[in-house]
Amino acid sequence: MSPDSPPEPGPATTIRATAAQIVLVLAIIIAYAGLSIYSDSNPSAKSLATGLSIGPILLIGLVLLWRWCHRAIATATTSIAALLLYRYWPALTQYYRWSDLIQQCGAYVLVTVSFAYSLTGGRVPLCTQISEKLHGALAPAEIAYLHRATILWTGFYALLSAAILTLFFVASARVWSLFVNFATYALIGIVFLADHTIRRRVLPPRPGGLLAAIRHSLTGSA
Repeated sequence: MSPDSPPEPGPATTIRATAAQIVLVLAIIIAYAGLSIYSDSNPSAKSLATGLSIGPILLIGLVLLWRWCHRAIATATTSIAALLLYRYWPALTQYYRWSDLIQQCGAYVLVTVSFAYSLTGGRVPLCTQISEKLHGALAPAEIAYLHRATILWTGFYALLSAAILTLFFVASARVWSLFVNFATYALIGIVFLADHTIRRRVLPPRPGGLLAAIRHSLTGSA
């Protein structure tokens, strides 16, 4: 490292950055969940509920559009999407619960498919890919465990997707909203902590531990 190079961040700086990222993500999740609960229980807030139901999918789609496509194509597509939203907004507000279901259930189905797909055709299981990015080369025992962990996460997300779909038809709108906005995150957190605890018991310790795993899940970096 040259004398003019900025110093690399130390462990304390990394921990503070990770903590700040966790707090920010939690704040966004809580705010979104709170607004969703309010809009689902308030008949006069259908526009807000509609925006919350289609907003995340639309935002992700626009980000990918502007990242992957030529600016002219992205501009034209964004303009058309805005016109369609304006034209069909009354219909969207009338059936917003269906778009909410598509968003919530569809997201977890995509995650399920991602985990399951990584287990087919000689591909590297998703949990193994994540650990390799964090720690580099893995021992045979770690590879075997991470293959089983990927199967576990596939089954978990499949069950979660089925629960979201089932509750939509058998439970009240408020119960369904509470489940998708609060219970799902709690369940994911519980399974994540259980997985991490088991790894620490059956596998050799790795530097970084839980904070490294959380940091990677938030930023995609080791």
